[in-house]
Amino acid sequence: MRVLLLYPLFPKSFWSFEKALALVDRKALLPPLCLVTVAALLPQEWEYKLADRNIRNITEEEWEWADLVILSAMIVQQEDFLALIREAKQRGKQVAVGGPYVTSIPDEAKAAGADYLIVDEGEITLPMFVEALKRGEKTGTFSAYGEKADVTQTPIPRFDLLDRYAYDTMAIQFSRGCPFQCEFCDIIVLYGRKSRTKNPAQILAELDRILELGFTQAVFLVDDNFIGNKRNVKLLLKELKAWQEKNHYPFRLITEASVDLAQDAELLDMMVDCNFYVVFLGIETPDEESLTLTKKFQNTRNSLSDSVQAITKAGMRVMAGFIIGFDGEKPGAGDRIVQFVENTSIPMAMFSMLQALPNTALWHRLQKEGRLNNEIANGNQTTLMNFIPTRPLEEIAREYIDGFWKLYDAQPYLDRTYRHFMMMGKPRNPVPRRRMNWPTIRAFFTICWRQGIVRSTRGKFWLYLVNILRHNPGVVDHYLAVCGLFEHFGEYRTIVRDQIESQLAEYLAEQQESEAYKADREESAVA
Repeated sequence: MRVLLLYPLFPKSFWSFEKALALVDRKALLPPLCLVTVAALLPQEWEYKLADRNIRNITEEEWEWADLVILSAMIVQQEDFLALIREAKQRGKQVAVGGPYVTSIPDEAKAAGADYLIVDEGEITLPMFVEALKRGEKTGTFSAYGEKADVTQTPIPRFDLLDRYAYDTMAIQFSRGCPFQCEFCDIIVLYGRKSRTKNPAQILAELDRILELGFTQAVFLVDDNFIGNKRNVKLLLKELKAWQEKNHYPFRLITEASVDLAQDAELLDMMVDCNFYVVFLGIETPDEESLTLTKKFQNTRNSLSDSVQAITKAGMRVMAGFIIGFDGEKPGAGDRIVQFVENTSIPMAMFSMLQALPNTALWHRLQKEGRLNNEIANGNQTTLMNFIPTRPLEEIAREYIDGFWKLYDAQPYLDRTYRHFMMMGKPRNPVPRRRMNWPTIRAFFTICWRQGIVRSTRGKFWLYLVNILRHNPGVVDHYLAVCGLFEHFGEYRTIVRDQIESQLAEYLAEQQESEAYKADREESAVA
């Protein structure tokens, strides 16, 4: 069996980083870990080719070669995902699909022509699919019906299928699931509230394989909450520290965690010792009433500002997610988020309007209240809300546009980045550095030219760089990398503004038309 694994395009988004990635000759931020895991779970006597549309197009030879096409996608990849299904069917290929998008909304893939729907976790449903193929079945839906996979049995992903020069960061997974109950989150719907983890030996074997294949990038542990099972995380970190020492610290590590990480000093210390240098926190909002309403109780127990500061001072850069549009939200939420980001000096704040994701508690509540629109949430920062909020949508959208614009103005971004790195704890271990090749040299001079000469930031850029070199020289490459990311955000804030304003104008025109029609009906009834 010859299997062509296809990964659809991501639209331009907060995380796409095209201009910043181009500086270092990378084509995408992360590889499709889902598909290389699928390749490891399917029969190894089959042949596999991987085409990630985010780094290249599919060749005619690959289409002709394939007996079977397999796709995986998230909701944000919807457009290209459905187009690829249709193209594969036009070429007479059998198509199997899976991943979070298909698990949440299987009917759209089926309507596009997919033959096999492999929903839920592949460790359970892929063997069902293989057996169906052996029986000669031409269609089918394969579901785990609520059963969750034992990830201690998950094999090492087929990292050998990846182009090691295309991605800025490598990806592995330690756990699935999250113990919390945030109303808007689909992670607990897809993977459950019990954090299931691999054992340390599995993770070390995956790192061994990545090292053996010659990957030199940082490694992102893509867990939705890395510290969801703190006992097992500490067991991993103990062995991971020894592995890093033995291999001379080849990788710096990135992950996502709940904000209560700051309250576990031992865990925080162990992560920094293992070379974790970036963590993404779901802060969402500084408004405690909104956090309580959406059941994000873990963010209400301690000062969010103090938590960010504790993690930064320990030696990890904090990225954070923020959301506007919660029920009962008071006017000025956008300004409060901007003020919080400025006060905590978080360089990169992912700011979005709230979306009701399929099958979440929020989705079901809004459905009961008759407040859902027809649009499916796509998870992008350039989309209006897909439900009727409790305050005017225009007010929320205007605050969102204004907040995003302020956050990614060149000077405030540079100021926050500088303050963050001046606060950051010094690296404890040898820092793996990018090889001094032409892309690295070019990236450095491009950043210096644009931010230190062309833009109005030029005076502070040089002052800040000198101060970083004097007071915290171990983070200078990291600092410059975050400066370089502005090349993406400076353009992206314009895209956010233009697209939200366009959608808002369309929405207001529809509202006006609806109100005029209603008034005409009332006049006719009176007459």
